[in-house]
Amino acid sequence: MPFLSFDPEIRTVIYTTNAIESINARIRKAVKARGHFPTEQAALKCVYLAVMSLDPTGKGRQRWTNRWKPALNAFTMAFPNRIIATSK
Repeated sequence: MPFLSFDPEIRTVIYTTNAIESINARIRKAVKARGHFPTEQAALKCVYLAVMSLDPTGKGRQRWTNRWKPALNAFTMAFPNRIIATSK
């Protein structure tokens, strides 16, 4: 399987697509339950509340940030001409 030839750090990032699909499903569910929105601001508020309900403590962002650093390093080594390093 070509998937298993990647580094473990890169496979971790590929697994995150499942998390992204889960978030999209939750947003669709929240929007569909509401039906229609009188303004764009109301729609954005509904999406915001749906996303914030997924991580009420706010600790998930730090967890995912910690997982991306090794993955970016692995991507840089695996695909040297595709990732442009930026300095902060």
